[in-house]
Order: sequence, then structure tokens, then C-alpha cells
Amino acid sequence: MAETEASLLRQFPLLLPQNRAKTVYEGFISAQGRDFHLRILLPKDLQLRNARLLCSWQLKAILNGYHHVVQQRMQHSPDLMSFIVELKMVLEVALKNKKELYVLPPPPQFYSSLIEEIGTLGWDKLVYVDTCFSTIKLKAEDASGREHLITVKLKAKYPAESPDCIVDFPVSFSVSWTPQSSLISIHSQFLAALESLKAFWDVMDEIDEKTWVLEPEKPTRSATARRIALGNNASINIEVDPRHPTMLPECCFLGADHVVKPLGIRLSRNIHLWDPENSLLQNLKDVLEIDFPARAILEKSDFSMDCGICYAYQLDGAIPDQVCDNSRCGQPFHQICLYEWLRGLLTSRQSFNVIFGECPYCSKPLTLKMSGRKA
Repeated sequence: MAETEASLLRQFPLLLPQNRAKTVYEGFISAQGRDFHLRILLPKDLQLRNARLLCSWQLKAILNGYHHVVQQRMQHSPDLMSFIVELKMVLEVALKNKKELYVLPPPPQFYSSLIEEIGTLGWDKLVYVDTCFSTIKLKAEDASGREHLITVKLKAKYPAESPDCIVDFPVSFSVSWTPQSSLISIHSQFLAALESLKAFWDVMDEIDEKTWVLEPEKPTRSATARRIALGNNASINIEVDPRHPTMLPECCFLGADHVVKPLGIRLSRNIHLWDPENSLLQNLKDVLEIDFPARAILEKSDFSMDCGICYAYQLDGAIPDQVCDNSRCGQPFHQICLYEWLRGLLTSRQSFNVIFGECPYCSKPLTLKMSGRKA
């Protein structure tokens, strides 16, 4: 007992007993360089679960929301020393959270200078501003008339501190910033970036307008990939380089072997015909010796065949990308559906990430190579 009292005096020298029975303690508890007044009333048996804690109004205000924690610790602490240590820990956390919640608002000139900047830029460029003037959205058009947005998140020390800028670009966008910079300079750099990406968006827009794009269903301006329908349950997935959009993209054919193998052969044979001066879509037509199914003639439902196992077109964002190689069948499947189906058959066999089995529809041999998943 005496050892506990000595330890309490050493660690909390400002909290002292007020009577011989040591049932009343009064003084101060220190946290983050501040002292807080408190008084503790203990019963005759000195059991903390029946004690009372009286706090100054400052301490009570800071511990507001932590009363249940303090009460719980008082019920379970074996002695006063343990309780005071835990009370100090709770107080430290409460003070830290209060400090994080309370942020001084910017000075009046912060708002007046921002309004002046927006006025100089043009109010027609402003799409959104929050009540704190910490998030601003501006718009701009590229040379082809497409509208783009930039979200500017201002920091407390703006303009001394560079703001964060969020754009829907296929490449990274960083703003060159000095303490003399403003929204005008951000918008100017945004326009320059739009101009540098114009050719990329022209290429992607032509693909979206003149072909049936299976994925992504609603492409964003940052999307560099397109999966284009070719017919016969076959498609081509292309990955376009935003900096060199008319160069040969990465190509991956999806579909039955008897349909996509000839396309791969043509691509290899005609690759020398690729002309960066022509549009990417025209080059694909020339190299593959095909005409893409036209949007004006066919409906998307002509290509959107459901999976032959789950009977759905989309499954967790994925569409059927596996096709039976039998020309009389050609049934499409989701990769995961076909994997689960084949894995459940005793006649299937597996070698690493390749499963050999039979088509659920025509029973002809079928090979599934898993990608992005350990089979």
C-alpha cells in the first residue's frame, strides 16, 4: 500500500491526500503541458468502483464523450494509481482529438483573394465551390469541344502551399506552383494538358462512336482500354498509349480459336501496313482486313450473349470472355463460371493454371487458361 502511495506521489506530485484516512485526494493532473483540477472521493474501504470523481469545468468539457470510458476504468482499476495513469491516457487522447477537430479558419483576405481570382478567371468557368472555399471545381473545353472538369482542393496556407488537383486524365497531372500562383495558372496548365491529350481522346471517341464497345460500359476520360466486338462471339481488347495514340496498341483477341487465330495471323502479316498518319480505327481495319460491326446496323444485344452457366451478362463487372471452340456451338462463358463448372467434373484435369474439360453445352473438348486467379 505504502509503495503504491509513493509511486502515486512520484508520478503525480500535484495530486495529494487531503485527510489521514486518504479517502480524499485533490490537486491537478497534467497532460500536454496543461494542468487540470480534480478531486477524488474514496469510500472507507478505498475501493475505486464506489469512488466519485469531481472535475473542473475545463476537464469536464474535454472529457465530454469519454464519460463511459472513465466510468469503466474506475470500475476495473485495482487501485488509485492505476486509475490515474489510465485517466491521463484518456485525457491525452481527448486533447489530441479536440486539437484535430479545431482548425482556425483562414483570414478574411483568403476569401477575398479567391473571389478576385475566380472573377479574373471568369465565373462561367466555375462549376462548384463548397461553403468553406476549400474545394473548387472548374471546367474547360478542349479544341474538339469536349468539356472537362478539374477539382482543386485548397490547403489552409494557400497560396503559399500548393493545392491538390484531381482530373480525369489517362496520365498523371501535376501543377507547377509558386506562392505567386493562382487559380488562373492552374486553369492555364489544365488547358495545356487538355491540348496535349486531344489526339488521344479523338481516337477513343471515334472507337466509341463507330464500333460496339463491350467494355468498359461507360468509359471515363482516363480509360485507355477498349474491348471491341468483332462478331461471332469474338472481340479484341486494345490498350492505347495516351502519348502516342495512333501507334499500334497492345492487342488481345478473345473468342474461339478458329475465329481469333486467323485474326492474329493477319495482324502479324500486315503489321508493316500500320500508318501513324491514319486513325487507329482505320489502321485496325486495314491490318486485320475486317470491317467492325457498325452501330448503325446492329444492336448491342447482338453481341451481348449471356453466360451459358450463370445466364447473366455481367458478373461482378466482368462479361463473358471464354468461348467454346466448336464452330457449331460457340457458347460464351464467364471465366470464373467455367472454372467452377470444370473443377466440379470428375472428367476434368488440371495442369498448373490450365484446366482441360468438356463444354457444358456440346461436350466437345475445351481448354481454360486462368488469368488473374490461381486455379
